[in-house]
Amino acid sequence: MIIVGNGLLITLGGQNRVIPGGAVVIDGKLIAEVGDTPVLREKYPQARFIDAEGKVIMPGMTNTHMHLYSTFARGMALKDEPPGDFAQILERLWWRLDKVLGMEDVYYSALVPLIDCVKNGTTTIVDHHASPNAITGSLSTIARAAGEIGVRSCLCYEVSDRDGMDKAQEGIDENVRFIEACRNEGDDMLTGCMGLHASLTLSDATLQAAAAAAEKLGAGCHIHTAEGIQDVEDSMRKSGVRVVERLQRFGILGPRSIAAHCVHVNDREIAILKETGTNVVHNPESNMGNAVGCAPVMRMLGQGVRVGMGTDGFTTDMFEGIKVANVLHKFHQADPSAAWAEVPQMIFGNNPAILSGFFPGKLGVLEPGAYADLLIVDYDPPTPLDEMNYYGHVLFGFSGGQVETTIINGKVLMLNRVLQTVDEKAVRARARELARKLWERF
Repeated sequence: MIIVGNGLLITLGGQNRVIPGGAVVIDGKLIAEVGDTPVLREKYPQARFIDAEGKVIMPGMTNTHMHLYSTFARGMALKDEPPGDFAQILERLWWRLDKVLGMEDVYYSALVPLIDCVKNGTTTIVDHHASPNAITGSLSTIARAAGEIGVRSCLCYEVSDRDGMDKAQEGIDENVRFIEACRNEGDDMLTGCMGLHASLTLSDATLQAAAAAAEKLGAGCHIHTAEGIQDVEDSMRKSGVRVVERLQRFGILGPRSIAAHCVHVNDREIAILKETGTNVVHNPESNMGNAVGCAPVMRMLGQGVRVGMGTDGFTTDMFEGIKVANVLHKFHQADPSAAWAEVPQMIFGNNPAILSGFFPGKLGVLEPGAYADLLIVDYDPPTPLDEMNYYGHVLFGFSGGQVETTIINGKVLMLNRVLQTVDEKAVRARARELARKLWERF
């Protein structure tokens, strides 16, 4: 049993409370109690005590669209002219990188950002993987990395026709195998879904096959949706309808599915997303970096679509993502009040709600019965912090680098900025060796 206490505790959740001198009692993988430190220490005198004096205790952060496999692109030079649009980014960077990933590359390119998740306080991710020359077993390889680091993960392989129909079927089979394996093991740290790349790389036949496999398993799909305008143009050429409408025809959408991005969607598509209960994930930094546009997040939320937040592999620091989302929508709408309520709704409300479709326990809140995923953040507020203004402190005062202690599923993975379960230097050294070889093959 562990008590994390003596800090300024923010519970989040529907009944968000801020408790000065608050404490969380951890029993196994779950939270047993939340309350005042002296009371709980007296009640559980034998518990290990982690002191958060002068700091904030809060739930772990979550990321509902991630790409662990993008790690080895960091610092890598392209071998073509710089891309001029999103299609060229895919062709000249990502579709060349994923083809040269071997299984050890997959493993180490997952280990590094998973370590960074722990260091930046991201305790749960939904990942979307691609390695067309190392498909079978790739999800188990990533799962091994996630298990060793200790990050709660939902994994999938992105099915695509761009490397031929045989590899598309192999991707479907890998998703099916992994989903079934997760269910058989019953590990609530790990789950899977049916991954799909995007409408523009998927034929009708592959969409139908993937949807049928997902339906048979009762699983959701995870797909890039109308990220660039090229996806819309391709869908119109192929089917005469826009991306969301095309995906609906094949049964890809639904309450356990994730439509990542949704930058180029119109009102009819937003209505379909709402009607089908499909989860949308906003990735502000990636959308800005790829210059694909600003997703109509305010319209989607206003019409009742559940929109969460991810990073698309851009970073593991969700505090950073909060800051970017805040300024992106203010700038885009020329409205200094824009996104004030919507960003915390996405990250603190909708992300846990999305994840509830993948994991059996409660996430994103410090309350009895919830998963013991929590952080100590080295932040001593210079002004009063309470239930009404906590978000202003998070937005302007918190960053991933201030996360001092990370606990996931009741296990202390980082204490006082020291990783407890992994040799980070050894991992990064081997990653650099593999990256050099991969860059030669790229």
